[in-house]
Amino acid sequence: MSLPVDLDTALQPRPSSPVQEVQDERFERQGVRLLLKREDLIHATLEWDSAALGPVDLYPPGNKWRKLAPNLRAAAESGRRTLVTFGGAYSNHLRATAAAGRLLGFASVGVVRGDELAGRPLNPSLARCAADGMRLVFVDRAAYRRAAEPAHVAALLADAGLDPDSVYLLPEGGSNALAVTGCVDLGRELRGAAETVAVPCGTGGTLAGLAAGLDAGQRALGFPVLRGGFLDAATRDLQRAAFAAPTAAWTLDDRFHFGGFARTSAELESFAADFEQRHGLAVERLYVAKMLYGLTTLAAEGAFAPGTAVAAVITGVPEPTA
Repeated sequence: MSLPVDLDTALQPRPSSPVQEVQDERFERQGVRLLLKREDLIHATLEWDSAALGPVDLYPPGNKWRKLAPNLRAAAESGRRTLVTFGGAYSNHLRATAAAGRLLGFASVGVVRGDELAGRPLNPSLARCAADGMRLVFVDRAAYRRAAEPAHVAALLADAGLDPDSVYLLPEGGSNALAVTGCVDLGRELRGAAETVAVPCGTGGTLAGLAAGLDAGQRALGFPVLRGGFLDAATRDLQRAAFAAPTAAWTLDDRFHFGGFARTSAELESFAADFEQRHGLAVERLYVAKMLYGLTTLAAEGAFAPGTAVAAVITGVPEPTA
């Protein structure tokens, strides 16, 4: 089966996403500069070759592409043409995998947490997955929690009629050792830009790679968007898998998950709308808004030394609404 675009061309490194400084008095009154690393614009460059690559809107936006690209190459080289992965009803990773499958000619299957969703109309996020050709398999929450167990995954594939030899498995959130190595360049692109680089975290893969790519004297600051306190160990495990040992250049602040994944509040919504008005940036609510809220709180607490800069990684675009 021929691919819609050339694999080597599609997966070659793209030019760096832009870094934009914004004027925000909540940081300026503390003597701190605020920079935005616009991963939501990772493919929107003047160098884009539409003839070779296809329309830019075919590509998954944000940091998900950095995590997926090395895995997509590995899948293609292994001859496995079906991507199987896992996520909740509002998973950015599911959407990105579905889009990547459409782009490169992979079949895609999304195992979705919550069998009660099977009989309901798809929300806009899952509808986008389906429109991109992803087959959605809904499982109960107990079964979903066993998604990392090989025997359970084998049974799930068999129930879905999938040949395990044709399947390339991607973990929840897309975070594995290959994904972590794909995010190292994100840190390298921010060397010298800011003393603190902040990123919202779901499974820890982006944080693990980002921190490894930063220069000496810089630190990565992760804002978990799920509650549970598991991300410290998960990030260290990912760094061990990718680099044989964890790095020390990162910390977590888990105060700003607003109750857990896909949970928001009127306060967070008001903050995000205000940030959009101040800076002309469409703020994704489930990840980016929580990080920006956390950074603004930390600035007010005096957490950043006067005369320093903070870079916030804008990991993606808002959820689809239709």
